[in-house]
Amino acid sequence: MKLKKYIRYMVFCVMVPALACPMAYAETMALVSQNQIQDSAGRLVLVEKPFSRVISLYPAHTENLFFLGMEKEIIGVSRGDDYPDGVEKKPRYSVHDGPEKFLAAKPDLILIRPMIDHGYSPLIKRLEQFGITVVSIQPSDVDEMFVYWQILGRLTGRESQALEMVEYFRKSIDKIHSLVEGIEEKNRKKVYFEAVHSKMKTFSPGSMPVFALKAAGGINVASEANSVRGTNIAYFGKERILSLADQIDVYLAQQGTMNNSTEEMIRNEPGFSVIKAVREGKIYLVEEKLVSRPTMRLLLGIVLIGEILYPDIFDNNAGNRILGASGLGAQFMSVILRER
Repeated sequence: MKLKKYIRYMVFCVMVPALACPMAYAETMALVSQNQIQDSAGRLVLVEKPFSRVISLYPAHTENLFFLGMEKEIIGVSRGDDYPDGVEKKPRYSVHDGPEKFLAAKPDLILIRPMIDHGYSPLIKRLEQFGITVVSIQPSDVDEMFVYWQILGRLTGRESQALEMVEYFRKSIDKIHSLVEGIEEKNRKKVYFEAVHSKMKTFSPGSMPVFALKAAGGINVASEANSVRGTNIAYFGKERILSLADQIDVYLAQQGTMNNSTEEMIRNEPGFSVIKAVREGKIYLVEEKLVSRPTMRLLLGIVLIGEILYPDIFDNNAGNRILGASGLGAQFMSVILRER
């Protein structure tokens, strides 16, 4: 391990005792010191005081900021934001807007993700030239998600709330584990989880959707899929899917911007009639935003997958038992149950 990387890692371990180290962490995204963060592009951002005029250009950032209690401080969101309640009242911004529109709003922080950083660098550089702080962050797995939440907490002065989110998420996962740990290996459902139907792609082994599947007690039949350029999407292909036809008990597919798949499309895909799950009508769609975004609603995605795989275990009251009815759980339940 390189010295610089090791030092950053050790600082993180000392500063965040609530999280067990060693653990997976972002290559560059990190909590660096008491008042500094490093984003996914390597920017070092000094947080002398909480940012209070924030434009969020990624729906996951927006959702997490709302959960941290930052509704008033958010002065703009992306055109794709549709959650939670209240976001519809926020001014809309796009990477296709000129810098003048952003400057007119007088933000002190613009939150983006690496895709925007790479694809629209002239805009980002121009905004930075005018003195606006730009932070690019997006976690690729659950451990990085915990760091990501705490970075958002540090930027906004909500560090204690961010740590509470981490602890709540961990405890909820422990409750889910207690539900499924008694399922014998031979009775666990084997699942193919579709990411992009047109390209026959699934999810990489360390991705959030696969985490959700495994947390719910499922077995990922595509565990050897190769990641596409280090992303959460993985190559698999029809031939490999069909080679596992008799093993696939359940066919899951994310549905959303990345994948417009339907049950009919999957059922009528040439050759798919030999897949056990297709023959038995075990095709299920799960909202992309519940399994692929680094937000608290990932817990809801896990519960929904659990209900699909093991309805006798994840009964109607499972959500209440897992997510809680008081404190942060009550706050969370009041928000997410609108999704049910």
